[in-house]
Amino acid sequence: MTHLDIPRLQDIRHAHFLGIGGVGVSGVARILLARGITVTGTDAKDLPVMQQLRERGATIYVGYEAENFHRAQIQTNSSIDIVVASTVAGADNPERQAAEAAGVPIYHRSQGLAAAMDEKQVLTVAGTHGKTTTSSMAAVAFTYAGAQPSFAVGAAIANLGTNAEHGSGDWFIAEADESDGSLLNYTPNISIITNIEADHLDYYGTEAAVHQVFADFATQIRPDGALVVCADDEGAASLAQRHRDQGTRSPKATVYTYGLAPSMHPMESTNTHAHALDLAITDIQPDVTGSGQQVTYQFSDGRSETIALATPGTHNALNAAGVLLASVLAGIPAADAAAGLASFTGSARRFEHHGTVNDIRVYDDYAHHPTEVHAAITAANSMAAGNKVHVIFQPHLFSRTRDFAPEFAAALSLASTVRVLDIYPARETPLEGVTAELITGQLAHDISTRYPQSTQVASRQAAVKSVVQAATPGDIVLTLGAGDVNQLIEAIFAGLNESNT
Repeated sequence: MTHLDIPRLQDIRHAHFLGIGGVGVSGVARILLARGITVTGTDAKDLPVMQQLRERGATIYVGYEAENFHRAQIQTNSSIDIVVASTVAGADNPERQAAEAAGVPIYHRSQGLAAAMDEKQVLTVAGTHGKTTTSSMAAVAFTYAGAQPSFAVGAAIANLGTNAEHGSGDWFIAEADESDGSLLNYTPNISIITNIEADHLDYYGTEAAVHQVFADFATQIRPDGALVVCADDEGAASLAQRHRDQGTRSPKATVYTYGLAPSMHPMESTNTHAHALDLAITDIQPDVTGSGQQVTYQFSDGRSETIALATPGTHNALNAAGVLLASVLAGIPAADAAAGLASFTGSARRFEHHGTVNDIRVYDDYAHHPTEVHAAITAANSMAAGNKVHVIFQPHLFSRTRDFAPEFAAALSLASTVRVLDIYPARETPLEGVTAELITGQLAHDISTRYPQSTQVASRQAAVKSVVQAATPGDIVLTLGAGDVNQLIEAIFAGLNESNT
């Protein structure tokens, strides 16, 4: 992928998509369709989103064949100008090979998304964690305020019923993914940076390289724009200072910060915020159910907004702070943005409530990094209000398990009981000696004492049976991971219902 090699929207009449059923690629396809471009595409399986695209006018095939590339041009009576490919459509993909043979340029999903942003002001959300939730919050806040934004995020937004849409307004809201450096394809007006820490070391190699890509990205924000940073995160705060220290050597975006007010930090915390916050959280009060919270935000000029958030946890209070500050910088009235944030009910697989049986609540979260696992279990413990939190965790990637096994164990030990599944390989091949036992072998001793089977690597069937047996009224069952652990939820409900009869 060549960074900043972005196709011009006015040069695209027909775009062909490989991996069009994926959440990211389908979102770009949806937006280009709305912008009057002919869309065709292929995926290995016929997924529900593909039928939605057909209903909007796309021509879509199931199963990759070189002939699809030629058939798409005949059926639409238009030559293909570009191919937009997901990472699953590699060099051996027959349609990719047909495009290469025909001399048609092939672009990464992020480059296609950058083209779709043409003529819009852009708000991106970047960071190691919280991108999807924060960008979803922004899409809802802007929509509620009547800004009619375009948006493309990594999961379906409950309030809006989709993960991507073309709006008639001036703003385009997008999740900027750092996993493969593709965030460098964007030149936003405003960007929120939620946090920065080591991840995707299979791609970057070192933590320093992760920090560098965010520093490079910050320089791409337009000079009259804004870099909105969470000052409570060490990596993000370091980026803010680094950006400020560039001085007058080149025009650069202005840094704005948000975080917990000094009074909200634990006494032992050394966080004093080197610079005054532009937006501070001055109070957090969980609601009576524990499933939401009332958060008070204060701007540096003394104005304040109190928002009843439906999403629990300090991390979500901070996510909303970033959105509130960015919204005001974009010209959205603070009261309108606050009302929009109060209406936000979540996005798919981000602490998503699936239902309740016998007063046992079942949640699912995409958490796949130790910091995310820690945040999800902490939020669940708060909601459980003294009852137990039972976790089924599926490690994601052999490299991530190798790099963070002790940190995963420490985060998981916050739960009452834990079952760890085998590693979900995703794009990786197995690494010698890297198994889920790296995590279970380090889980805190007290959790295995509380529940003897909790530290064992469990089969999917055994994990479901175990969690159903352990859960009692008032408890929370939480599935965690970026793989397919959420597919166990139906079986969990079946077990809970059977045990309740």
